[in-house]
Amino acid sequence: MELSKLAPRHGARKSRRRVGRGESSGVGKTSGKGGKGQTARSGGHVRPGFEGGQMPLYRRLPKFGFTSRTKVLGLNQYHVINLSKLDKFENGSTVDADAILAKRYGNNNRNKAGIKVLGTGELTKKLHVKVHAISASAKAKIESLGGSVELLQSKQEVAAQTKEAGKKGSK
Repeated sequence: MELSKLAPRHGARKSRRRVGRGESSGVGKTSGKGGKGQTARSGGHVRPGFEGGQMPLYRRLPKFGFTSRTKVLGLNQYHVINLSKLDKFENGSTVDADAILAKRYGNNNRNKAGIKVLGTGELTKKLHVKVHAISASAKAKIESLGGSVELLQSKQEVAAQTKEAGKKGSK
């Protein structure tokens, strides 16, 4: 291989389209721009949603509802884990968010509000669980085996507290 013999692969470099060079070229006369009017001019395009002066669709349709800020930020979206997954931890161990993520049970992009444990499945081990939310049935099953449940502050509560603290400090 020599530098003087290097060449791009066949078809990798394409010659530019020469418009307005006769009708047989395929892009002659109007140069692929169609007929006359605004869109045939240079820089002449209409904005998205423009319907030529007719009342556009987005203005014809009725507006209703709103988008909740908690839904947008995902502060009410817990990552859900069933008791059957917690049964895979060792007896007497502490199960918290870090331990769950280490076993790859918690999906980071859905873990916006924290982790919630649900009571589906069976639990056979004594565990110390530290999560952001838990169902009543899951709590009962964990405590019946001698385990303990500690509720952590959800990310929504932490955000509300920092917002309140900021308001008190500005007064």
